[in-house]
Amino acid sequence: MNQDNPDRHRHVSLWERFRRFLLDLDSRLDFGIFKGFRWTRDAFERFVVFMDRFYVGGWRRWLLVEPTSEALTLGLVGLVLMLALAIPAFQETSDEDWLKKSELAVVFLDRYGNEVGSRGIKHNDSIPLEDFPDHLIKAVLATEDRRFYEHFGIDIAGTMRALVTNARAGGVVQGGSSLSQQLAKNLFLSNERTIERKVKEAFLALWLETRLTKNEILKLYLDRAYMGGGTYGVDAAAQYYFGKSARDVTLPEAAMLAGLFKAPTKFAPHINLPAARARANVVLDNLVEAGFMTEGQVFGARRNPAKTIDRRDESAPNYYLDYAFDEMRKLVDTLPKSIVERAFVVRTALDVGLQQTADNAIQNAIKQYGRDYRARQAATVVADNEGAVRAIVGGVDYGESQFNRATDALRQPGSSFKPYVYAAALIEGMTPKSIVVDGPVCVGNWCPKNYSGGYSGSMQLTDALKRSINTIAVKLANFVGKGSPRAGRNKIVALARSMGLRTPLTDTPSLPIGAAEVTVLDHTVAYATFPNAGRAVRAHAILEVRTGMGETIWRFDRDGPQPRQVMPERVAADMAFMMNKVVEEGTARRAMLNGIKAAGKTGTTNAYRDAWFVGYTGNFVCGVWFGNDDYTPLNRMTGGSMPAMVWHTIMEYAHQGIELKNIPGLPPNPAQIGPRIAETSDVPRPAMLSSKGAQSLVRIERLMDEAARAAAVATTPKLGPQTSAPPAIPGATAAADKVLPAVRRD
Repeated sequence: MNQDNPDRHRHVSLWERFRRFLLDLDSRLDFGIFKGFRWTRDAFERFVVFMDRFYVGGWRRWLLVEPTSEALTLGLVGLVLMLALAIPAFQETSDEDWLKKSELAVVFLDRYGNEVGSRGIKHNDSIPLEDFPDHLIKAVLATEDRRFYEHFGIDIAGTMRALVTNARAGGVVQGGSSLSQQLAKNLFLSNERTIERKVKEAFLALWLETRLTKNEILKLYLDRAYMGGGTYGVDAAAQYYFGKSARDVTLPEAAMLAGLFKAPTKFAPHINLPAARARANVVLDNLVEAGFMTEGQVFGARRNPAKTIDRRDESAPNYYLDYAFDEMRKLVDTLPKSIVERAFVVRTALDVGLQQTADNAIQNAIKQYGRDYRARQAATVVADNEGAVRAIVGGVDYGESQFNRATDALRQPGSSFKPYVYAAALIEGMTPKSIVVDGPVCVGNWCPKNYSGGYSGSMQLTDALKRSINTIAVKLANFVGKGSPRAGRNKIVALARSMGLRTPLTDTPSLPIGAAEVTVLDHTVAYATFPNAGRAVRAHAILEVRTGMGETIWRFDRDGPQPRQVMPERVAADMAFMMNKVVEEGTARRAMLNGIKAAGKTGTTNAYRDAWFVGYTGNFVCGVWFGNDDYTPLNRMTGGSMPAMVWHTIMEYAHQGIELKNIPGLPPNPAQIGPRIAETSDVPRPAMLSSKGAQSLVRIERLMDEAARAAAVATTPKLGPQTSAPPAIPGATAAADKVLPAVRRD
């Protein structure tokens, strides 16, 4: 058989050879593992024999060896943990120029080029530490960090003392942060109260102690701490509050300055002088308690507290400046990296006369009718139809509350939200003459009711908006969604967002009648889409930004977002037609302007918590809100009462003596120039240039710019490789800048 099939014999031999290879490999692996275990055992036995030489028993083991071993183990774990926590803290110091870094400082001009205020830093770090009065240094150390020259950056004893004191008092009455920790927060961190921030603060304090001397840390703290009133550092604060250098402050003045470090806004003397003096008295107590002074030395300061300069400026447009400064801080991040300056001059759209009129209108309304209507707060925004904000009132009294209700408060708009719903319905094919039926309607378990309590049956869409019928708005959402209320609400939200609403609009069945929350600013400027023939604009306060040297680096008309078409012109015109009926025949008749076509919508929320009127002309858009911060109901105030009346007062002033523009979709204004009522107004309206005059001056500016560019091109070939670019025509840009602020279209 083998002779008959030799291939079979060869095949078997190869297989046997492969099997033997595998067996050999297996045996080698087994032997290797055996030898490895045996070597490991022998090595361990040798290690045990070696370590037996160091065996310690009895009291030496429990008092020396075991604690040391545990300490080393825990120390290693703690070291790894500290390294993990320290890395995020040290990343805050990545900026190599951290010691010279300064904050934003802005001088604001109104639309006509007049200075109206400033925001940001006011600081001076040019005074050497040895020039500060001894009593000022002692007052700061006695109050903020008595053991500053003794600890290593973290005052453990002081922290424990603060914990005990606070526990006894049942609240925070004493801080535990060292002066180094506070400086670390001022230089690198925010004021948020989180554990992460406190951990970073501690590590950065240690880092500062290794990089700077104690005197350098103290000097930086005195120069960089915020002291209220927009001032940074004790010298700037001394100039602001007392009109003198920090070199010359007296003991009572030093005590008041030292008291500002803890809460500059709360204890700032220009805001609350009694609180500032009470805090200064606490500082004097600290001086005695710390042993830096005797009671006899501070007695005179107690009897004669510091007197400050009256910095209260009731006419300052503070709410507007706060909004403009927030806008500037966002804008700075978008500027080219080549611009390293932090001090700017900013021309805004602020109309000082209009701002003062709006302030007076709000305050007079609250004084005259606030008690009857139980209304304690109000807000308003006035903007031109290009989105430039002319006036902002964020509350009744800025000194009492700096919270800006016009830009930051979220309130339900009520029926003033319905124009977004009606516009969406017009986009889907309806017209002002479309017939709708006012009757019962339910979305799930929710069934809206009308203000009147009944139903009116069939009517035109214009009449439904004029009468502010709730059921119609809900049915329109169903129509927009082609039978699906949710789909309809999504389309309405998308349209409202494209028009300018930026706040979250929660999708609920009651959204079409104004249950979602908006800000006065967004809601007002979004209405500008209607007189702009369907083009949405961006709300903005800043028109122009210049460096401290006068170089224009940003202009809204050149660098800002351009208007966007978000609805057909036909829809915007139809909406203007219907909203004009609200003013002339509907719920907002108190807002009618003599000789000027206006359109708008009132709004009143559930339980009378909010009352609105938002309206527009061919020139301006204005929104007015009344309510209470704690959401307590008003006494049956509707949008057609005080909000419409205040709107009328503001807009009547705004249109004085200017060329009136028509609203697309409405008949021309009966008058071409706004009525002149300066004789009866509290704030005289300045003379305005006509549109032709403004256009002429704009053409002059362009010609001057072209001439400057031509001169630059003509001299460019003559420049050597190391020569800088040629200067512009002397005086050309400056002359144009002086003229142009007053010629922007009104």
